[in-house]
Amino acid sequence: MKSGFVSVVGRPNVGKSTLVNRIVGRKVSITSSRPQTTRSAIRGVRTHFGPGGEPEWQIVLVDTPGLHRPRTELGSRLNQLVYGSLAEADAVVFVVDATAPIGPGDRLIAERLKKAETPVIVAVNKVDAASRAEVVSQLAEAGEWDFRAYVPISALEGAGIGELIGEVVPILPDGPLYYPPDQWSDQPESVVVAEIIREKFLERLREELPHSLLVRVEEIEERDDGLVTIQADVIVERKSQKGIVIGKGGSLLKVAGSEARAELEALLGTKVNLQLQVTVEKDWQRRPVLLDRLGFQEAKGV
Repeated sequence: MKSGFVSVVGRPNVGKSTLVNRIVGRKVSITSSRPQTTRSAIRGVRTHFGPGGEPEWQIVLVDTPGLHRPRTELGSRLNQLVYGSLAEADAVVFVVDATAPIGPGDRLIAERLKKAETPVIVAVNKVDAASRAEVVSQLAEAGEWDFRAYVPISALEGAGIGELIGEVVPILPDGPLYYPPDQWSDQPESVVVAEIIREKFLERLREELPHSLLVRVEEIEERDDGLVTIQADVIVERKSQKGIVIGKGGSLLKVAGSEARAELEALLGTKVNLQLQVTVEKDWQRRPVLLDRLGFQEAKGV
């Protein structure tokens, strides 16, 4: 059978996480219009079965943070994470946005990919929001990179996803099932919970604050009656940001917490008691020791 790791790369906000969720068939990565929504290499698994019920192929998709010019130590480490995933990949899906001109960020990624020996498939995303002329223009300009294949897609609506998978699977090596056939992600429960909570705040916070927001799950405890209690810290960098995250009279904290609890109950299949506390870790994005403690270790050899 065919199996392998496929790194999904691109600039921030081109639809990488939406694409991974679409291929896997369920929510693996949180999505948002904010840059740096994805802060770790998240693996989503899609296993396809043949007519006899036997696995025919398994794609392990690695959803990476958007490559960007870093302004903080965190930004540098996120870029290192992407480059590390490329080194381990059997194939790369390079996502570009059909609704925005190809820019320096896209070209920087393309140059990096050209230096690697990994096969690259370019997915021109958001064709549902672009004109035919825009899509043709993007395909023509991206075609100058001379990668293996180019596929117009809509990760949001599902158009072109079958064609994209059809380009990916043949270039994967023959290999084993890396994950059980019914597994769709390798993320620890605490990470999934933290990301769902963070997503609800990202949807409501103004432009500059989302970069400073982090969620850390301190405890997940299940009682005999099935009630799951989750204690989590919502971390910001400055005292002024704490008030924004809490909102007037606790309004934002209450709404985001309520929406996160509802999604967590659907995910876990039981009642959830979600306890959120907003704390300040001054300039956490710029402090290497604190980044290590928060789980953003520096990549070695990248």
